[in-house]
Amino acid sequence: MDSIMILDRTLNIAHRGASSLAPENTLSAARKALEVGADMWELDVQMTADGKLIVIHDSTLNRTSNVEEVFPHRGSWQVHEFTLDEIRQLDFGSWFAEQDPFGQIAAGIVSEDEVKSYIQEPAPTLEQALHFTSEHNWLVNVEIKDLSDRPGDSQIVNKVVTLLEELNMVDMVLVSSFNHSYLAQIGAVYPQVATGVLHTKPHPRPASLLRKLKARTYHPRKSFIRLKDIARLKSLGFGVNVRTINDRKTMERLVKAGVSGIFTDVPQVLTSVLTNNRQNKT
Repeated sequence: MDSIMILDRTLNIAHRGASSLAPENTLSAARKALEVGADMWELDVQMTADGKLIVIHDSTLNRTSNVEEVFPHRGSWQVHEFTLDEIRQLDFGSWFAEQDPFGQIAAGIVSEDEVKSYIQEPAPTLEQALHFTSEHNWLVNVEIKDLSDRPGDSQIVNKVVTLLEELNMVDMVLVSSFNHSYLAQIGAVYPQVATGVLHTKPHPRPASLLRKLKARTYHPRKSFIRLKDIARLKSLGFGVNVRTINDRKTMERLVKAGVSGIFTDVPQVLTSVLTNNRQNKT
Protein backbone atom coordinates (compact mmCIF):
# COMPACT_ATOMS: atom_id res chain seq x y z
CA MET A 1 0.00 0.00 0.00
CA ASP A 2 3.00 2.35 -0.08
CA SER A 3 1.73 3.49 -3.47
CA ILE A 4 -1.26 5.05 -1.74
CA MET A 5 0.93 7.09 0.57
CA ILE A 6 3.71 8.31 -1.69
CA LEU A 7 2.20 9.73 -4.83
CA ASP A 8 3.08 12.55 -7.20
CA ARG A 9 -0.61 13.24 -7.63
CA THR A 10 -3.58 13.48 -5.30
CA LEU A 11 -5.84 10.47 -4.92
CA ASN A 12 -9.47 10.92 -5.87
CA ILE A 13 -11.23 8.86 -3.21
CA ALA A 14 -14.95 8.38 -3.77
CA HIS A 15 -16.62 8.61 -0.36
CA ARG A 16 -18.87 5.55 0.13
CA GLY A 17 -18.65 5.09 -3.59
CA ALA A 18 -19.92 7.91 -5.79
CA SER A 19 -22.71 8.76 -3.37
CA SER A 20 -23.88 11.85 -5.28
CA LEU A 21 -24.39 9.66 -8.37
CA ALA A 22 -25.68 6.41 -6.85
CA PRO A 23 -26.89 4.98 -3.53
CA GLU A 24 -24.04 4.99 -1.03
CA ASN A 25 -22.20 1.79 -0.12
CA THR A 26 -23.52 -0.17 -3.10
CA LEU A 27 -21.84 -1.74 -6.10
CA SER A 28 -23.68 0.76 -8.30
CA ALA A 29 -21.89 3.53 -6.40
CA ALA A 30 -18.58 1.76 -6.94
CA ARG A 31 -19.26 1.43 -10.67
CA LYS A 32 -20.06 5.14 -10.98
CA ALA A 33 -16.96 6.10 -9.00
CA LEU A 34 -14.82 3.99 -11.29
CA GLU A 35 -16.56 5.40 -14.36
CA VAL A 36 -15.87 9.04 -13.44
CA GLY A 37 -12.22 8.43 -12.64
CA ALA A 38 -11.93 7.90 -8.87
CA ASP A 39 -8.58 6.37 -7.92
CA MET A 40 -10.20 4.38 -5.13
CA TRP A 41 -13.50 4.10 -3.30
CA GLU A 42 -14.45 4.12 0.36
CA LEU A 43 -16.91 1.80 2.06
CA ASP A 44 -18.08 1.04 5.60
CA VAL A 45 -18.20 -2.47 7.05
CA GLN A 46 -19.95 -3.93 10.08
CA MET A 47 -21.40 -7.29 11.13
CA THR A 48 -24.79 -8.95 10.83
CA ALA A 49 -26.48 -11.01 13.54
CA ASP A 50 -25.00 -14.18 12.01
CA GLY A 51 -21.48 -12.78 11.87
CA LYS A 52 -21.29 -11.79 8.20
CA LEU A 53 -19.41 -8.70 7.01
CA ILE A 54 -21.88 -6.30 5.41
CA VAL A 55 -21.26 -2.94 3.70
CA ILE A 56 -23.55 -0.39 5.38
CA HIS A 57 -22.71 2.98 6.94
CA ASP A 58 -25.32 3.55 9.65
CA SER A 59 -25.77 1.37 12.73
CA THR A 60 -29.44 1.25 11.72
CA LEU A 61 -31.06 0.19 8.46
CA ASN A 62 -33.96 2.60 8.13
CA ARG A 63 -32.22 5.61 6.51
CA THR A 64 -30.96 3.77 3.42
CA SER A 65 -33.40 0.87 3.04
CA ASN A 66 -37.08 -0.09 3.19
CA VAL A 67 -36.63 -2.11 6.38
CA GLU A 68 -39.64 -0.45 8.05
CA GLU A 69 -41.89 -1.78 5.28
CA VAL A 70 -40.38 -5.26 5.10
CA PHE A 71 -39.98 -5.80 8.85
CA PRO A 72 -42.54 -3.42 10.42
CA HIS A 73 -42.88 -5.35 13.67
CA ARG A 74 -39.23 -5.54 14.65
CA GLY A 75 -38.40 -3.73 17.87
CA SER A 76 -35.61 -1.77 16.22
CA TRP A 77 -33.72 -1.74 12.95
CA GLN A 78 -30.16 -2.16 14.21
CA VAL A 79 -27.89 -3.79 11.62
CA HIS A 80 -26.48 -6.25 14.15
CA GLU A 81 -29.98 -7.57 14.91
CA PHE A 82 -30.57 -8.73 11.31
CA THR A 83 -29.11 -11.77 9.57
CA LEU A 84 -27.53 -11.51 6.15
CA ASP A 85 -30.52 -13.30 4.58
CA GLU A 86 -32.86 -10.72 6.13
CA ILE A 87 -30.76 -7.80 4.92
CA ARG A 88 -30.72 -9.32 1.44
CA GLN A 89 -34.51 -8.85 1.34
CA LEU A 90 -34.12 -5.08 1.58
CA ASP A 91 -33.99 -2.38 -1.10
CA PHE A 92 -31.01 -0.04 -0.60
CA GLY A 93 -31.58 1.99 -3.77
CA SER A 94 -35.09 3.44 -3.82
CA TRP A 95 -34.37 5.99 -1.08
CA PHE A 96 -31.75 7.59 -3.34
CA ALA A 97 -34.21 7.90 -6.20
CA GLU A 98 -36.84 9.40 -3.89
CA GLN A 99 -34.61 11.81 -1.96
CA ASP A 100 -32.03 12.82 -4.59
CA PRO A 101 -29.69 13.82 -1.72
CA PHE A 102 -27.23 15.81 -3.84
CA GLY A 103 -29.70 17.11 -6.46
CA GLN A 104 -27.94 15.20 -9.22
CA ILE A 105 -31.13 13.57 -10.49
CA ALA A 106 -32.95 16.91 -10.73
CA ALA A 107 -29.92 18.37 -12.50
CA GLY A 108 -30.04 15.60 -15.11
CA ILE A 109 -26.56 14.34 -14.18
CA VAL A 110 -28.06 11.02 -13.06
CA SER A 111 -30.27 9.71 -15.87
CA GLU A 112 -33.75 8.24 -15.56
CA ASP A 113 -32.42 4.86 -16.67
CA GLU A 114 -29.78 4.97 -13.96
CA VAL A 115 -32.37 5.90 -11.35
CA LYS A 116 -34.53 2.95 -12.40
CA SER A 117 -31.54 0.61 -12.19
CA TYR A 118 -31.02 1.53 -8.54
CA ILE A 119 -34.42 0.21 -7.47
CA GLN A 120 -33.99 -2.95 -5.37
CA GLU A 121 -30.23 -2.34 -5.12
CA PRO A 122 -28.86 -4.72 -2.46
CA ALA A 123 -26.29 -4.01 0.21
CA PRO A 124 -23.15 -5.93 -0.78
CA THR A 125 -21.15 -8.11 1.52
CA LEU A 126 -17.56 -7.05 2.05
CA GLU A 127 -16.48 -10.06 0.00
CA GLN A 128 -18.60 -8.92 -2.96
CA ALA A 129 -17.19 -5.38 -2.68
CA LEU A 130 -13.64 -6.68 -2.57
CA HIS A 131 -14.22 -8.95 -5.56
CA PHE A 132 -15.48 -5.92 -7.52
CA THR A 133 -12.38 -3.97 -6.52
CA SER A 134 -10.03 -6.79 -7.50
CA GLU A 135 -11.77 -7.48 -10.83
CA HIS A 136 -11.17 -3.86 -11.85
CA ASN A 137 -7.61 -3.74 -10.50
CA TRP A 138 -8.73 -0.89 -8.27
CA LEU A 139 -8.17 0.27 -4.68
CA VAL A 140 -10.52 0.56 -1.70
CA ASN A 141 -10.55 2.16 1.73
CA VAL A 142 -12.39 -0.17 4.11
CA GLU A 143 -13.64 1.69 7.18
CA ILE A 144 -14.38 -0.70 10.04
CA LYS A 145 -17.28 0.74 11.98
CA ASP A 146 -16.88 1.04 15.73
CA LEU A 147 -18.65 -1.96 17.24
CA SER A 148 -17.41 -1.37 20.80
CA ASP A 149 -21.00 -1.23 22.07
CA ARG A 150 -22.31 -3.99 19.81
CA PRO A 151 -21.80 -7.70 19.19
CA GLY A 152 -18.86 -8.48 16.95
CA ASP A 153 -16.43 -6.05 18.57
CA SER A 154 -13.88 -8.77 19.38
CA GLN A 155 -14.22 -10.48 15.99
CA ILE A 156 -14.47 -7.89 13.27
CA VAL A 157 -10.78 -7.05 12.86
CA ASN A 158 -9.77 -10.68 12.45
CA LYS A 159 -12.67 -11.32 10.08
CA VAL A 160 -11.77 -8.36 7.86
CA VAL A 161 -8.04 -9.10 7.71
CA THR A 162 -8.60 -12.83 7.19
CA LEU A 163 -10.81 -12.05 4.21
CA LEU A 164 -8.20 -9.66 2.75
CA GLU A 165 -5.57 -12.38 3.00
CA GLU A 166 -7.85 -15.09 1.59
CA LEU A 167 -8.55 -12.91 -1.45
CA ASN A 168 -4.88 -11.89 -1.74
CA MET A 169 -5.92 -8.23 -1.56
CA VAL A 170 -3.78 -6.79 1.22
CA ASP A 171 -1.94 -4.56 -1.26
CA MET A 172 -5.21 -3.17 -2.67
CA VAL A 173 -6.82 -2.13 0.61
CA LEU A 174 -6.39 0.63 3.17
CA VAL A 175 -8.19 -0.12 6.45
CA SER A 176 -9.38 2.83 8.55
CA SER A 177 -11.44 3.26 11.70
CA PHE A 178 -12.48 5.69 14.41
CA ASN A 179 -11.87 2.83 16.85
CA HIS A 180 -8.14 3.13 17.46
CA SER A 181 -7.98 -0.18 19.32
CA TYR A 182 -8.82 -1.85 16.01
CA LEU A 183 -5.95 -0.04 14.31
CA ALA A 184 -3.58 -0.90 17.15
CA GLN A 185 -4.56 -4.55 16.82
CA ILE A 186 -3.85 -4.50 13.10
CA GLY A 187 -0.54 -2.71 13.61
CA ALA A 188 0.59 -5.24 16.21
CA VAL A 189 -0.69 -8.48 14.64
CA TYR A 190 -1.05 -7.66 10.94
CA PRO A 191 1.64 -5.07 10.13
CA GLN A 192 1.37 -5.95 6.44
CA VAL A 193 -2.05 -4.27 6.35
CA ALA A 194 -1.99 -0.49 5.75
CA THR A 195 -4.16 1.51 8.13
CA GLY A 196 -5.55 5.04 8.23
CA VAL A 197 -6.52 6.97 11.36
CA LEU A 198 -9.93 8.62 11.67
CA HIS A 199 -10.57 11.01 14.54
CA THR A 200 -13.68 12.75 15.88
CA LYS A 201 -11.76 15.91 16.83
CA PRO A 202 -8.45 17.63 16.02
CA HIS A 203 -5.43 15.81 17.44
CA PRO A 204 -2.59 17.92 18.88
CA ARG A 205 0.15 15.51 17.74
CA PRO A 206 -1.07 13.44 14.78
CA ALA A 207 2.42 12.14 13.92
CA SER A 208 2.79 10.70 17.42
CA LEU A 209 -0.64 9.10 17.15
CA LEU A 210 0.21 7.56 13.78
CA ARG A 211 3.48 6.15 15.14
CA LYS A 212 1.73 4.75 18.21
CA LEU A 213 -0.86 2.96 16.07
CA LYS A 214 1.70 1.98 13.39
CA ALA A 215 -0.64 3.60 10.89
CA ARG A 216 0.38 4.88 7.47
CA THR A 217 -2.21 7.58 6.73
CA TYR A 218 -4.10 10.30 8.57
CA HIS A 219 -7.72 11.03 7.59
CA PRO A 220 -8.70 14.37 9.16
CA ARG A 221 -11.59 16.65 8.39
CA LYS A 222 -10.46 19.83 6.66
CA SER A 223 -11.11 21.79 9.87
CA PHE A 224 -8.83 19.42 11.80
CA ILE A 225 -5.60 20.20 9.96
CA ARG A 226 -3.67 23.26 8.77
CA LEU A 227 -2.36 23.27 5.23
CA LYS A 228 1.23 23.64 6.44
CA ASP A 229 0.88 20.48 8.55
CA ILE A 230 0.19 18.41 5.44
CA ALA A 231 3.74 18.84 4.15
CA ARG A 232 5.18 18.06 7.58
CA LEU A 233 3.28 14.79 7.94
CA LYS A 234 4.21 13.77 4.41
CA SER A 235 7.88 14.57 5.09
CA LEU A 236 7.68 12.13 8.00
CA GLY A 237 6.44 9.43 5.65
CA PHE A 238 2.71 9.59 6.37
CA GLY A 239 -0.12 10.05 3.90
CA VAL A 240 -2.80 12.70 4.50
CA ASN A 241 -6.25 11.98 3.06
CA VAL A 242 -8.70 14.78 3.91
CA ARG A 243 -12.45 14.15 4.26
CA THR A 244 -15.13 14.89 3.01
CA ILE A 245 -14.63 17.69 0.46
CA ASN A 246 -17.32 18.47 -2.11
CA ASP A 247 -16.53 22.05 -3.20
CA ARG A 248 -14.09 22.78 -5.99
CA LYS A 249 -12.22 25.68 -4.35
CA THR A 250 -11.34 23.66 -1.25
CA MET A 251 -10.24 20.77 -3.47
CA GLU A 252 -7.95 23.13 -5.39
CA ARG A 253 -6.38 24.48 -2.17
CA LEU A 254 -5.75 20.99 -0.85
CA VAL A 255 -4.23 19.82 -4.12
CA LYS A 256 -1.86 22.80 -4.12
CA ALA A 257 -0.95 22.01 -0.50
CA GLY A 258 0.15 18.53 -1.59
CA VAL A 259 -2.47 16.47 0.17
CA SER A 260 -2.18 12.73 -0.52
CA GLY A 261 -5.88 12.16 -1.13
CA ILE A 262 -9.33 13.70 -0.89
CA PHE A 263 -12.50 11.91 0.13
CA THR A 264 -15.46 13.27 -1.82
CA ASP A 265 -19.07 12.55 -2.70
CA VAL A 266 -18.48 14.19 -6.08
CA PRO A 267 -15.49 12.38 -7.62
CA GLN A 268 -16.50 13.76 -11.02
CA VAL A 269 -15.65 17.27 -9.75
CA LEU A 270 -12.38 16.21 -8.17
CA THR A 271 -11.37 14.40 -11.36
CA SER A 272 -11.77 17.72 -13.20
CA VAL A 273 -9.70 19.57 -10.56
CA LEU A 274 -6.90 16.99 -10.76
CA THR A 275 -6.91 17.05 -14.56
CA ASN A 276 -6.60 20.85 -14.58
CA ASN A 277 -3.82 20.73 -12.01
CA ARG A 278 -1.81 18.24 -14.05
CA GLN A 279 -2.27 20.24 -17.24
CA ASN A 280 -1.11 23.41 -15.51
CA LYS A 281 2.09 21.65 -14.43
CA THR A 282 3.00 20.61 -17.98
